[in-house]
Amino acid sequence: MFTGLVETSAAVAAVSDRPQLRRLVISYSASDIKLGESIAINGVCLTVAEISADTVSFDVISETLDKTNLGQLNAGDLVHIERAMRIGDRLDGHFVQGHVDDTARLLEKTERGEDWRMRIEIPPALAKFFAPKGSICVDGVSLTIADLSNDWFEVALIPATLAITQLGKRETGYAFNLECDMIGKTVVRYLELYQR
Repeated sequence: MFTGLVETSAAVAAVSDRPQLRRLVISYSASDIKLGESIAINGVCLTVAEISADTVSFDVISETLDKTNLGQLNAGDLVHIERAMRIGDRLDGHFVQGHVDDTARLLEKTERGEDWRMRIEIPPALAKFFAPKGSICVDGVSLTIADLSNDWFEVALIPATLAITQLGKRETGYAFNLECDMIGKTVVRYLELYQR
């Protein structure tokens, strides 16, 4: 379980593709990382497969590659990192599972002084999970929906978010990982099953 508060951005040190699997090596270290630990990379919950002095490696299966932007990563690309929350920590963002629902393209970004906005497409199958002022996780970043239509949503980026994340550097057409709010998804699923 995560909060969507990215701790840092780190470089992809290497990628290697095997049948049905991709090994991601990230330039990141912390003294207390353990094998088998869950770490979110661009909002995707991955399991630590190998640790060296200055890198952490993850094995990404084909289903994850099909549903996320991790298959597009190359050595040198910067990714968002968040370690799993601990019981007793403050919950500052929102509940994020690291289970990406789909990817969505950046349609437009605007900057008016310190007012940064990103407009991102809504995949049709996910539209029912979006609500005005609701939470959305974009490449692992917990954000509030600032504006909404049937096929796009906008988020506002504050200077702190721009400084810690790579969101402001992404170009139009970039495919973000999206995870809709888990509480909203649960409510919609309940209503679909039991309110017929």
